[in-house]
Amino acid sequence: MKRTCTSLMLAGTLLAGGQAMAGDLLQWQNNSLTYLYGKDFQVNPRIQQTVTFEHADAWKYGDNFLFVDKIFYNGKDDSSVGSNTYYGEISPRLSFGKIFDQKLEFGPVKDVLLAMTYEFGEGDTESYLIGPGFDLAIPGFDYFQLNFYQRHTEGSRPGDNVWQITPVWAYTIPVGDSNILIDGFMDWVVDNDQNSKGTYHANLHFNPQIKYDLGKALNIGEKQLYVGVEYDYWSDKYGIKDSQAFKTDQSNTSLLVKFHF
Repeated sequence: MKRTCTSLMLAGTLLAGGQAMAGDLLQWQNNSLTYLYGKDFQVNPRIQQTVTFEHADAWKYGDNFLFVDKIFYNGKDDSSVGSNTYYGEISPRLSFGKIFDQKLEFGPVKDVLLAMTYEFGEGDTESYLIGPGFDLAIPGFDYFQLNFYQRHTEGSRPGDNVWQITPVWAYTIPVGDSNILIDGFMDWVVDNDQNSKGTYHANLHFNPQIKYDLGKALNIGEKQLYVGVEYDYWSDKYGIKDSQAFKTDQSNTSLLVKFHF
């Protein structure tokens, strides 16, 4: 029942989004491809190359974000999925301000939303997240979102019915004839969960990108071609407790090239 209800909400939101776009109600959209190379990962093989497709849009009644990673393990197999795998998330949000055509502004809050995420990938990875979201007006930031989710995992694996706090941000710094963009997210799962399958530990995943707008510097298009790095810090990765016997605290920096279209 839990899966069915959440799936219907996600499907309904995406269907409504598709109908709105068909009716010329799409406000903006952006797509990108990113290549990443890093070599200090934990749990999975140490060296990874990733190609990521991202899509973001805003429409009459909310916004949508999705990404799909294709991950390559540089010739060393992962014990669960082999030499490569995939992972993705679909994150629609419904804006109460847009739906009711009212300004829901108080203090730094610009809007109140219903935030949802569907996580999917190879193996036992499916999760469904739902909770309140807020758009915040913070001086200097291009945007700042703060979403609170209750996580529901598929099946009986641990990590069910725990809370996650997810801020998402972007900040632009002018540098010479171009800009540096600092954007990213943090997923902070604040609860532990335990069942017959094992224990899922509270964990924090901090993932900013620092990117130079090379397209603007070369006069080939602003906000189209970026180069830089992505930093990935994940304590107790996948909810697995870090120990001397099995290290799960991850601190990795990857080289990055990103193209928007």
